[in-house]
Amino acid sequence: MGFFRQQPDINQGVQAYGAAPGAVLLDVRTPQEYRQGHIPGSENIPLQALEEAGRYPKDTPIFVYCHSGSRSRQAAAMLGAMGYTQVKNIGGIAAYVGKVVR
Repeated sequence: MGFFRQQPDINQGVQAYGAAPGAVLLDVRTPQEYRQGHIPGSENIPLQALEEAGRYPKDTPIFVYCHSGSRSRQAAAMLGAMGYTQVKNIGGIAAYVGKVVR
């Protein structure tokens, strides 16, 4: 067992999001970061305003990302504590190789 956690693969995560009916792709960065470039189809709810995620049914598949994976890891834990049952931290957009909307 090592000291380092294996980082989620955001590219695989985006593929899984695309294959999950009714899923939400959630960007938890700041609105300014979101405007600078985000994954197509994503919704922006900053980590500090995550209680707004309460608008989704609790069984909604939610795929969470941020810049590097730190805030998305926090958000995934928070969403789980809020009762969401299908939350996946897919990591950081910094490692994303697909199309970005600016």
